[in-house]
Amino acid sequence: MEALITSTFSIAIAEIGDKTQLLALILAARFHNKTAIILGMLIATLLNHVLAAWLGEWLMSYISPTTVKYLVAGALFSLALWILIPDKVDTKDSNLYKFGPFLATFCLFFLAEMGDKTQVATMILAAKYQNLTLVVVGSTLGMMIANVPMVFLARFSSEKLPMLLIHRLCAMLFVLQGIATLLWP
Repeated sequence: MEALITSTFSIAIAEIGDKTQLLALILAARFHNKTAIILGMLIATLLNHVLAAWLGEWLMSYISPTTVKYLVAGALFSLALWILIPDKVDTKDSNLYKFGPFLATFCLFFLAEMGDKTQVATMILAAKYQNLTLVVVGSTLGMMIANVPMVFLARFSSEKLPMLLIHRLCAMLFVLQGIATLLWP
């Protein structure tokens, strides 16, 4: 259960101000079919996070538990620094838009998540907890918690949110997770 809760909370917080959240705003402004956008986000996130979690579990199955502990803690500290760098998304029209809201969202979200903070965090969480299912469910739920409201609130700007404070708090949470990883077996 800890894997589910930590994954959900970590990813939802990390996603605030992320490029995929900005992409959700752009797609919602472009297309009126909110259901298709949300389904595209969900399926792209599930597929992307299954791959990330599987890779995290697989890589860590070849490394000793002590080494895993230090690698995960180091990765969490690195994520804390990475989260302080704000994401931007290219707002140029994409050729993918011609395929409609579902396929455009699926393709753009899947590609935007490749190597993204939340994908890396999912891989790290899977390595830490060694529970692919709970990490994927939690990370996907966290993504949806952060992104679905953007689809319905597309007319509001993220500039109204205290992004610097949000990013700093998120970085602090990753630092605390890193410290907890080092302190607990």
